[in-house]
Amino acid sequence: MTTTTRDVLAAARLLADDLLFPEAMRVDGLDVLPVAHLDALAAEGLYGASVPAQCGGLGLDLRATCAVAEELASGCLTTTFVWLQHRGLSMTLAAEGTPAALRDQWLGPVCRGQLRGGIALTGIIPGPPLLRARPSGPRWQLDGEAPWVTGWGLIDLLLVQARGPGDSIVSLILDAAAQPGLTVTRQRLSAVNASVTVRLGFDGVLVPRERFVGEAPFDPAESLRPDRMRINGSLALGLVSRCARLLGPGSLDDDMAACRERLDEAITADATAMAEARAAALELAVRATAALAVWDGSRSVTVDHHPQRLAREAVFLLVFGSRPGIKSALLRRFGASTG
Repeated sequence: MTTTTRDVLAAARLLADDLLFPEAMRVDGLDVLPVAHLDALAAEGLYGASVPAQCGGLGLDLRATCAVAEELASGCLTTTFVWLQHRGLSMTLAAEGTPAALRDQWLGPVCRGQLRGGIALTGIIPGPPLLRARPSGPRWQLDGEAPWVTGWGLIDLLLVQARGPGDSIVSLILDAAAQPGLTVTRQRLSAVNASVTVRLGFDGVLVPRERFVGEAPFDPAESLRPDRMRINGSLALGLVSRCARLLGPGSLDDDMAACRERLDEAITADATAMAEARAAALELAVRATAALAVWDGSRSVTVDHHPQRLAREAVFLLVFGSRPGIKSALLRRFGASTG
C-alpha cells in the first residue's frame, strides 16, 4: 500500500502508462469498462485517496487528489471518469456529520474499493428541481430523474442528493441495483461510452430511513464552490499530458503547467476565477488533441489510433460537469460569445 503523496503519484503514473493507456483504445470500443481496471486502482488504495488516513484512506489533500486524477486521465479517461464518481460517496461517509452507523458499516470497504460508489447530485443543480425527496412514513420517497449517473453495473452504492421539504437538500444512499419504481436508460456517448452512464427515473422509489445521510438548506452557490469545481479540470489536463508526451517536449508543457497553476490558485478565489481556469484547461485540451492529430497525419482519423479518441474525449469534457460560467468563458475563447 502506498503511504506518501509521492508514492501515490508514482503508482498512479505507473498504472496509467503500463495498464490504462495501452488498453485505452480497446476500452474505447467496449460497452462496459473491464472491472480489472477498477480493481487495479483499488489495489493501490486510490478509492480512499481523499479520505483521512485515520479513517482508512490515503489522506491526500485536494491538490494531490487532482494530481492523481490527472495522471490517471492521461492513461484512460473512461476508467478515471468512473473512479472519480466514487469520491463523492467516500467523502460523504468520512464527513463528521454523517451518521456513525453508516460510516461504521461502509467507510472501510468504500476506502478499500470493495464497495464502489456513484453519484446522482441532481438536487444541487440550480433551477427547478429534477429530483425530489419527501418523507413517506419511516422511509424517504424519491420522484423525478437523474439524467447522468455513471458506472451503472460497476458500482454498488449510489449517493443521491435530491430537493427536499422546504427547499432543502436531502442526501440518501441507496443500492445501485434494480428496485421498484426505478427505471434505467443507457446513455450512448461519443466518448467514454464504456463508463456505462445512464439516466435514472424515480417513481416512488422508497429508501429506508437507515440510509438517510442528512438534510441541509439548498444553496444554489454550493455547486459553484471553487473547491468542488477544481478536480474536473484535471481530466482535461490529463489529456493534454498524454498529447504532450506523444508529441515530445514543447510549448504544450509550459501551457499545461500554467493551466494547472491557475486552477490551483482559483481554489481560494471565487467561482468566476475557477470558471475561467476550467475554460482555459478545456480549451488547451482541444488545442492539444488537434495538434496531435495534425502531427500524426492522416492515420489520426482511423478508429484504431489515439488522436481521434483523445479529440472526442476533449469534446466530451467541454460539456461534462459544466456550469454557465464555464460555458460562457469557453464561448468567448472560441469566438462564439452571444453576450
